[in-house]
Amino acid sequence: MANRSDTALIMIDIQNDFCPGGALAVPGGDEIVAHVNAMQGNFAVKVLTQDWHPADHASFAANHAGAEPFSLTEMPYGPQVLWPVHCVQGSDGAAFRSDLETDSADLVIRKGFRSAIDSYSAFFENDHTTPTGLEGYLRSRGVQDLVMVGLATDFCVRFSAVDAAKLGFGVTVPQNACRAIDMDGSLAVALAEMEEHGVVLA
Repeated sequence: MANRSDTALIMIDIQNDFCPGGALAVPGGDEIVAHVNAMQGNFAVKVLTQDWHPADHASFAANHAGAEPFSLTEMPYGPQVLWPVHCVQGSDGAAFRSDLETDSADLVIRKGFRSAIDSYSAFFENDHTTPTGLEGYLRSRGVQDLVMVGLATDFCVRFSAVDAAKLGFGVTVPQNACRAIDMDGSLAVALAEMEEHGVVLA
């Protein structure tokens, strides 16, 4: 796989708020950084994704009167978890981890910047139809296979990997370079769904 021009490394949401001490910390989220840095030299195409929410984002529990973080609500596009305020545009929490090597990335895809809709996947908003532009970029670079790493396995990695597989990319998720929130068994569900769509769990 080393330096194949048709394979891209997609590094998902390795940001301060998703690491220990952050507003929506994923247990052990900081532990993947060394793995991800070590992998980067093996890929000709490297992409970072960045959660990038306005303060009035509809997925924040604080923007719904009386709502508790991690409760569910209905949005026009379906069920939505209401999250603690996190990854607000321009905040320290939204910044990439300082120990993550970011200079080698060819592209940064920011997602979740539309107030009314959340975005877990690197490819589509949560309505599953509004594209981020990542697919077109990868196609124009001649990419056919993706290795996806980052945070969190059961949300943004899961939705990105499944969407990529549906779009016809070959997808591998190395689990030592991901960490999960595992909310109410969400990790097991995510792993099963990824396998069902042909994602290789390495």
